[in-house]
Amino acid sequence: MSDIRPLYLNGRFVDPGGKPIEVVNPSTGGICGRVATVDRAGVRRAIDDAWKAFDGWRGRTAMERGQFLRKIADALEARVDEIARTITTENGKPLPQSRGELGMTIDHLRWFAEEGRRAYGRVVPNQAPGKRHLVIRTPVGPVGAIAPWNFPLVLAIRKAAPALAAGCPVLLKPASATPLCAVAFAEAVHEAGLPEGVFQLVAGSAREIAAEMTENPRCRKITFTGSTEVGRELMAAGAPFIKKLSLELGGQAPLLVFEDADLDAAVAGTLIAKFRNTGQSCVAANRVYVQEGIHDAFVERLVEKAAALPVGDGFTEGVEIGPLIDKAGLDAALAHIEQAVAGGATVRCGGKRWTGPNGEGANGFFLEPTVLTGVPAGARCLTEETFAPVAPVVPFATEAEAISLANDTEFGLAAYVFTRDVGRVWRLGERLEAGSIGINDAVPATSNCPFGGAKQSGLGRELGSEGLDAFLETKHLSFAGID
Repeated sequence: MSDIRPLYLNGRFVDPGGKPIEVVNPSTGGICGRVATVDRAGVRRAIDDAWKAFDGWRGRTAMERGQFLRKIADALEARVDEIARTITTENGKPLPQSRGELGMTIDHLRWFAEEGRRAYGRVVPNQAPGKRHLVIRTPVGPVGAIAPWNFPLVLAIRKAAPALAAGCPVLLKPASATPLCAVAFAEAVHEAGLPEGVFQLVAGSAREIAAEMTENPRCRKITFTGSTEVGRELMAAGAPFIKKLSLELGGQAPLLVFEDADLDAAVAGTLIAKFRNTGQSCVAANRVYVQEGIHDAFVERLVEKAAALPVGDGFTEGVEIGPLIDKAGLDAALAHIEQAVAGGATVRCGGKRWTGPNGEGANGFFLEPTVLTGVPAGARCLTEETFAPVAPVVPFATEAEAISLANDTEFGLAAYVFTRDVGRVWRLGERLEAGSIGINDAVPATSNCPFGGAKQSGLGRELGSEGLDAFLETKHLSFAGID
């Protein structure tokens, strides 16, 4: 029996016969699984099957579609520990964090199972005698969903769940680094009994799959999470076809700590906002700005706490910092640290590859939790997204300076503020250029609120009612001859 995990195409689990993806466990550097792939012609067939399924799927009531989503959620819930272990194996994150990702995935499914029933239109007062006007919402059509590796399941479901709820068939392309949990999701879909072609799993060459999704007129929309660089490429490729896009792209989140903040809460929140998922989060606090009066005390406490964070294999009890996804990610993080130090920064803790007291991490891609001070303006760790457990801390004097520093980036996905001044909260909420702002809150994302970026951090929103809107067309119906 083959050890290659199959794809899910038109209601069946199949291996189309392409060269399989070899999935690497980032804790050990060893192969932990293989997944089948499909070529561009196979993706075209999958889009055709999605198109055939579209009419029947959009013809079902929103309540019926919601029942399918709830069944998928139930199937995942029954396998939480198993699928969480799969995520930890292929991604490296600590097992409790993988379980948390499953919990949020299930919550997204159940939220959109209900939200699909609220795709409301409206009746518009007529502007002329004998006319009436309606506005209705209808599904956009088959959707190509391209998911990242850092939160491989929940970010895929942020796309698939609202699209399915809206009446759109979905082709999911997982990241090649983390496709195993997507296969598990396809198994839950199959168990829930979705009609053929409504959900399909494709894997293989990202460039070929994206090209087919972009150029095929039957794929009506692409929704993508990943780097700003790739987002630009998708926009350029889709421009000749006026392809509808939702893009959740890079982040460079500032975290501001003011002198009136609860210092212990600010340190604890920084540890979560920076080091959760080993710093590999688009909303991770990439730059920490602390008001001068408490800067030294804050750094002292942050260094103490960061240096004590347990590092190791995600299956080891108590571990909070797992490996980076691959050697390239580790090398990039080390380069950011080295460049900052060369410019005058001081490493207050960490700064090196972690191999473990007994060499247990020698073959993995681990980095010690790192805190930097004295970081020069223009350092790459302050201007580029450092996808790693690296926290540069910079002092500021005034609120105006803090806002200027926070907004001095092309990105605008998330920001964090620690303060107890209510007036300041309102001022920062209005002036910080970010799609999500956590006020004394290191984890602001939730199913029923919109998520997305300003500036070059993306287009559109996921989650909340806006997440459903992304997969609906708005139509105006004008009736004449009504007296």
